[in-house]
Amino acid sequence: MRLLIVEDEKRLALSLAKGLTAEGFAVDVVHDGRDGLHQAGEGSYDLVILDIMLPGMNGYRVCAALRAAGHDVPILMLTAKDGEYDEAEGLDTGADDYLTKPFSYVVLVARVKALLRRRGSAGASPVHVIGEFRVDTAARRVFRGEEEEIALTAKEFSVLEQLVVRAGEVVSKSEILEHVWDFAYEGDPNIVEVYISTLRRKLGPSLIRTVRGAGYRLEAR
Repeated sequence: MRLLIVEDEKRLALSLAKGLTAEGFAVDVVHDGRDGLHQAGEGSYDLVILDIMLPGMNGYRVCAALRAAGHDVPILMLTAKDGEYDEAEGLDTGADDYLTKPFSYVVLVARVKALLRRRGSAGASPVHVIGEFRVDTAARRVFRGEEEEIALTAKEFSVLEQLVVRAGEVVSKSEILEHVWDFAYEGDPNIVEVYISTLRRKLGPSLIRTVRGAGYRLEAR
């Protein structure tokens, strides 16, 4: 899943990005409210972590503008302030949750995952059955049959997830790169092929089919 962090404290923003990337998320970071509004409006994000005190445009205005434009992406607001008024104002502008600095990183991750689960529960089930495999996108676990768990790294699971949620469809290499790696990634795009190869080794060679010139398709049978 792809997250956007809008936070002007660069050390905090980069620390959060590093931690969330290790959790298996693709993370983009901007440090200005106007840039955050533009990035959130143009990008395809699963969640936005939004500071309130920002240069250019504060978080309240960014959140209100996103909601006015019809964007329903979950928004977790961060602030150094502490008071019921601030929390109420943030929620009134359309934020889904609120966290006061200083906060525990563990708590932030728990809030992020809870918001993503909440959003997922409103739609399709987080558990996908693909042949002999069960893929739980909420718990980020893969099982063969009833009990055998297949150990995947965070990045391996994120690549698989992009194919699972669109099982039977062709997913392009660029789409996988966009959602699993951040927009600043400048490495070899063939990294996707490396992860596909690893998934085939762990899950079997026939599960993921290469569609020449188009991308990859997870066989849904």
